[in-house]
Amino acid sequence: MLERLEIEVFLALTEELHFGRTAERLHLTTGRVSQLVRKIERQIGGPLFERTSRSVRPTAVGRQLAEDLVPVVAAMERALCRAVDANQGVTGELRVAFLGEATAQVLLRAVELFGERYPDCRVDVREVQLSNSRASLLDGSVDVLIASYPFDGMARGPVLLTERRVLAVAAGHPLAAAESVSLEVLGDHPVVQYPAVTSTAFKRDRTPDRTPAGRPVPKGPAGRTFAEMLSLVALRKGVLPVGEHSRRYYPRPDLAYVPIHDAPPIERGPVWLEGNTTARVRAFVRAAAEAAGAEAAR
Repeated sequence: MLERLEIEVFLALTEELHFGRTAERLHLTTGRVSQLVRKIERQIGGPLFERTSRSVRPTAVGRQLAEDLVPVVAAMERALCRAVDANQGVTGELRVAFLGEATAQVLLRAVELFGERYPDCRVDVREVQLSNSRASLLDGSVDVLIASYPFDGMARGPVLLTERRVLAVAAGHPLAAAESVSLEVLGDHPVVQYPAVTSTAFKRDRTPDRTPAGRPVPKGPAGRTFAEMLSLVALRKGVLPVGEHSRRYYPRPDLAYVPIHDAPPIERGPVWLEGNTTARVRAFVRAAAEAAGAEAAR
């Protein structure tokens, strides 16, 4: 029978494919990780990983074991969390917020499921802006925010929404009629900037300082809200990489949205202050993940 730490080490190694990174992730020594893997392999009766001086890869048996264990471990975690919630009681008030129209629908589905499960906990829903999203978590006026990743300095839950990136340009811009563009075009046009209070990692992800080839990206003016940033684009003050849901939630005759064919997708999900990881927050994050999974399965 595998112990909990052995399972954690095995699954972490199948994800990291590196003994050192696995050890760092689990706060163990590399020697301890190797020792535990060998112990599991002795119990299984054969190798679970192919090891060379340059790589670590799971064997066919290792891959199958990981596939079998992942749902079991997830079910155990959910059971433990439910027991904690039942003991502590998910009651009182939970303040949740969304940033952008695309996340509003995800939030509302999560609120509906959470309300069915925890009718004794009142949920207060509100909208935040780019300028106060971080402050609302830090001052405690919001417990959980559905926002775009990355979000510096906050705990985060699973990805609830994924969308392709597109480039917002003025309707008459030379790129407006393009079938798609590369991230390299950011080096040829000013890029509208997010407010200074926005997460540093988020700004670097959405409006990088350099193109993939290393060319500097000219900086355009900054907006205070997303709608204001799109207006700057429409005024030909710059271009702006955004999520493809902007086509639906921010359709404007003075804008065009052009697919970016070599950009990674945008991911959105719940973020919260680490020190505010209450039973209510944990229960809501689980409800949000399950609601998003159910919606994706339709």
